[in-house]
Amino acid sequence: MNIPSSYLEKIRAIYPNISVKHLDFNQDGMVNDVVIVNHEMVCRFAKDDWGKQVLSHEAKVLEVVQKYVELRVPHFEHLEEGFASYRFIQGEPLSRNILLKLSEASQARIISQLARFHLQLHSIPYEILVNAGISFSGAKRSREDWLQLYDQVKETLFPHLWRHQQTWIHELFAPVITGELDLSYTPVLIDGDKAVYHILFDPISESISGLIDFGTAGLGDAACDIAVQLSNYGESIVRRMESDYPMLPDVIDRARFWVGTLELQWALAGVKFNHISLSLAHIGLAREVQPLGTRLS
Repeated sequence: MNIPSSYLEKIRAIYPNISVKHLDFNQDGMVNDVVIVNHEMVCRFAKDDWGKQVLSHEAKVLEVVQKYVELRVPHFEHLEEGFASYRFIQGEPLSRNILLKLSEASQARIISQLARFHLQLHSIPYEILVNAGISFSGAKRSREDWLQLYDQVKETLFPHLWRHQQTWIHELFAPVITGELDLSYTPVLIDGDKAVYHILFDPISESISGLIDFGTAGLGDAACDIAVQLSNYGESIVRRMESDYPMLPDVIDRARFWVGTLELQWALAGVKFNHISLSLAHIGLAREVQPLGTRLS
């Protein structure tokens, strides 16, 4: 574990009284390197100038989010250009398998927590977001963006795909091409990337202990966040969110389309950057999504 000396010097300068007994170093993220000190303090270092901008914007998002959501999220104790630190939130990634192995009561509790988080996030008044200087999420997509993605997939990925896979992609994009799928939406604050490893599960209380990483958050389509949950847990789980997230029927078809594009977006990134792990990012995620137009009840 070769932690850059500059990182260690920064940590010691900010926390001169800390007794370092254990360090975890994670370089997997695309934006930050992370050093966890004594399982108590998370120190994030931006990888580049873009990462510095993302971290600064995330700080604005979290300052607002903390006032509107019930679940625990990071609270930056120290923030400067390219660096932020916050208290470690205990928990393990909430995988679909973990969720499905729980009792019905525990499942219901966790699904309600997820639904309420998204309701609270998506209900933050627009003027509050604008006044806080929160800009659009990097996950924002327009119809033109989707059509461009379709062209890129055909050009770059189709030579490597079998015929039935190409047919699935044509069918996925058909409602967008014909205009059958209404892509209009009112911008809300979205997380943009609340994957299973950003949702922390407490096995003792069998509930969500916290949510981390709001680096992709910003203004966008609520369907993006629901698409990520479809990818995480499948539609049978997401459908159970409706009682606590009543706008689900309004976003579900856009989310169904969106989730179908996720692995295509990552596969394209893998080819573009010659990065195999990006192409493999969606291995192990849910594959349970109904066709567009399917009623929820």
